[in-house]
Amino acid sequence: MKIKNKKSKIITVCRECFKTFNEKKEFCNKCYSANLVSNNEIENLNIAHVDCDAFYAAIEKRDNPKYKNFPIIIGGGKRGVVATACYIARTRGVKSAMPMYKALKLCPDAIIIKPNMQKYKKASKVINNLMKEITPLVEPLSLDEAFLDLSGTSRLHKKIPAVLLAELSKKIQKKVGISVSIGLSYNKFLSKICSDIDKPRGFSIINRLEAQSFLKDKPVEVIWGVGNTLKNRLNNDGIRTIGQIREMDCSELIVKYGSIGSHIHKLSNAEDTREIKPFRKVKSISHETTFEKDTNDEVFLKKILWSLCEKVSDRAKEKGLGGSTINLKIKTKDFKLISRSVTIEEPTQIAEIIFQTSKLLLFREIKKNKFRLLGVGLSNLKDSEICDLYDLINTNSNKEKNIEFAIDAIRDRYGVNLIKKGRSI
Repeated sequence: MKIKNKKSKIITVCRECFKTFNEKKEFCNKCYSANLVSNNEIENLNIAHVDCDAFYAAIEKRDNPKYKNFPIIIGGGKRGVVATACYIARTRGVKSAMPMYKALKLCPDAIIIKPNMQKYKKASKVINNLMKEITPLVEPLSLDEAFLDLSGTSRLHKKIPAVLLAELSKKIQKKVGISVSIGLSYNKFLSKICSDIDKPRGFSIINRLEAQSFLKDKPVEVIWGVGNTLKNRLNNDGIRTIGQIREMDCSELIVKYGSIGSHIHKLSNAEDTREIKPFRKVKSISHETTFEKDTNDEVFLKKILWSLCEKVSDRAKEKGLGGSTINLKIKTKDFKLISRSVTIEEPTQIAEIIFQTSKLLLFREIKKNKFRLLGVGLSNLKDSEICDLYDLINTNSNKEKNIEFAIDAIRDRYGVNLIKKGRSI
């Protein structure tokens, strides 16, 4: 395909057969599909955001066809929160991060499924590899979404980015069995907004000419970085839309709201110079769980703590990282959040060391209150090559390290459930 640079000419792409037309079309002349996407700058837009539609729920429905027409909620027990919900449940008002008891009031017939992170990670890896077939510039934000920089791909693949993205959507549907929504624009801020416009199976575009008019009447919380606190401050000052922010002087925003004033002013003008970074630095690795009942039972908490430490250790090994700071997170029955941490002499990725250290932190708090949530994590991360380098004098640590790596080798070969430590049973 010959790539042209006429911004005023509308290009239409068929999302089913990938044929392109040099005009606005209502349906495809080749496959007769009405599933088309058009824009007069489509050839010159190359920053995309790809977002899986209700990812965890979609994977569960893929693996259990009997769930297809039922509301699905992925999350913990009645006291946990919603990790994600399928679109049937969402029509009833269920949202991610909603307390489970509220979700069940809105959707009492929902099927509740505990998250299966290993399965979701496996699917995410396939999707990530499909993205990298198009461009090496892929920046994952989580398991189910990523930015892609498609600059230069037209010359390499002889197809404009919109065609490559339509093909990617089809490949993901075929190989992974789920749908994605796509946003295409000229910067990260706008492409992320685009991917959420027409879910599920959406494909939306914002070009340079229409960006400011598109943003004008959007609420301020659409801006990346505007959480509830800043939203409330802006609303209390009479600022409710992005257009109102744009009309203010940047210096005035900085005086009122600090350095973030400059950030929101730029985004309100559709300006975003952040580059797509394929390798995002991991700052911490953690896992947590919410209990069905408040508890301070030592035996129960030790068992849960060990399970969390194993998960943190597995993720650290998978990423080739270890941490020199071990963190404990507790939420009491009255929702008070307690964080404790200790920095050890050598960075580690060994579950036993994480467990023994975090157990000391836990036992300092265990008699003071009952808990509803427990979490453990690693921070101050280092490359695994400089982790757990014990000398010959530290025989206990060396022993734990050798035992754990031997167990890992057996699990890798024969399955994770073949061998366990006694405290796991």
